[in-house]
Amino acid sequence: MASSRSLQGQVAIVTGGARGQGRTHAVALAEHGASVVVCDGPAGISSVPYALGSDAELAETVAAVESAGAAGLAIRADVRRRADVERVVTQALDRFGRVDILVANAGIVSQGKLWELSDTAWQELIDTNLTGVFHSMRAVVPHMRERQYGRIVVISSIGGRVGLPNISHYAAAKWGVIGMAKSLALELATENITVNVVCPTTVRTPMVLNETTYRLFAPDAGEITEELIGRSFAAHHPIPRPWIEPEDVSREVVHLVTERGNITGAVVEIGLGISAQMH
Repeated sequence: MASSRSLQGQVAIVTGGARGQGRTHAVALAEHGASVVVCDGPAGISSVPYALGSDAELAETVAAVESAGAAGLAIRADVRRRADVERVVTQALDRFGRVDILVANAGIVSQGKLWELSDTAWQELIDTNLTGVFHSMRAVVPHMRERQYGRIVVISSIGGRVGLPNISHYAAAKWGVIGMAKSLALELATENITVNVVCPTTVRTPMVLNETTYRLFAPDAGEITEELIGRSFAAHHPIPRPWIEPEDVSREVVHLVTERGNITGAVVEIGLGISAQMH
């Protein structure tokens, strides 16, 4: 990703920043000059079948931000908890004096047909992927309104534009954040605060690169190999690639936070051609 200092002096908060997309968003913003506050909740969630980000990984993200020439701050926080998110914003303001950018990235996934989902699996995912975005946006908006400036980017999913079997709760949350972001965009349209959404298809991150997700896409396979999984994922895309890289999403995030404020309420799909199949 080409580096510039177009965000010099600005401060960004990235939720779910310990690894994966959150880390690449943080580093991309740092490369463009922003100081970056990254938060994550490094603790297990009972319905999630893969390991979540660790404190060590959160520290690695800050080290990467600093290597890109920007100031970084790591905060352990669970977006499901309003108080945690408000504490992140308070600490960001205490350290840097302002918050210009929010990238609401934190998310999880679990699997099961709708009639098989437990109340716990439903609630844990909705609390993280939908309510967590609500908490994050609500916490930063008062400060942005006071300063009459802000750029908010919500990371949804192609699963927020189409149905997805075996992860209906995930699709429900990702559809939900789009409606919420569009509504907030209208509420803030006269205040120089933009709210936009990025919907990536499968991204090569730990959320995808694990045995449970592999089995979801290739349930009848014997031995799981990277080649097999690549073919299974690619079969869902008109452009026959298995996934995109997190940096592909970060480029769109940077675009939306650096443009002049002409774009709000938009949904940018990075779908390897799936967009062409939507009505």
